[in-house]
Amino acid sequence: MFRRAREFGPPVLVPLAWVFVTAAHLEVVTEHTLFIAHVVMAVLLIGFATTGYADMREGVLRTWWQLIAVGSVVTLCGVVGLWFEPNNSALVAVALFGWMLLPAVGFVDTGRRVSDGRWIYATGTAGCLFGVALYAVSLFWPLQTAAIGGLALVGFGQTAGIFDAAIRY
Repeated sequence: MFRRAREFGPPVLVPLAWVFVTAAHLEVVTEHTLFIAHVVMAVLLIGFATTGYADMREGVLRTWWQLIAVGSVVTLCGVVGLWFEPNNSALVAVALFGWMLLPAVGFVDTGRRVSDGRWIYATGTAGCLFGVALYAVSLFWPLQTAAIGGLALVGFGQTAGIFDAAIRY
């Protein structure tokens, strides 16, 4: 059962995470709740990296394991950044932008290795890249629509890619 949770947890957790981030941007959840979510996510990622290492040592799974390991550090940056009052926005930005971009690396590598379904990984990559660009626009011109649109693009692209990867691998 634990193996099954490891295999099919990401297609549920990835879109849930982006919905949660969007809710935080809309101030539906508090910073304390966001801090707790980062702690939970860090524990899950570290647990996933630890228990999944034996199964993820070769090919595209190795790339994804490396991204999960780096993502664990990125998430811990968010934990530390949110721990302080007022929070350390640089560390929180590392967590946000890190998770917007890290999966794009995995999607590019996966897309190179599969013979069918490359469009899904191209969609995932495009969602990450266009989403982070749109979100970045909102930092210079405070447009809530740009921020939410960027988060939605990232969430959609990553959900499409991780869902296919969970089924495929």
